[in-house]
Amino acid sequence: MSDANLYLIQASFDSTATILAELNALYAPQDSVVLMGDAVLHQQHPLCAQLDKIYVLENDAEILNGHLAENVQPINYAAFATLCLAHQRCISLK
Repeated sequence: MSDANLYLIQASFDSTATILAELNALYAPQDSVVLMGDAVLHQQHPLCAQLDKIYVLENDAEILNGHLAENVQPINYAAFATLCLAHQRCISLK
């Protein structure tokens, strides 16, 4: 289990930019981020473009119509569960 944090970004479309600004203050290089729901529409936000470990659920990625940023990795629910178990702390930002 890693000491890194897993941030689950589950904000509405309108709130996601504010949540990403909050994440910028909390994020450390070893952390991982999952964009969920409407937040996936912000995958090309400047902060998201800098992240190495950023994911979206495959089901949520469907709203992007195949326009997934190069650094964003789609994951299924089994991989999401594994990712959650690999971190000591899962922090939901809404």
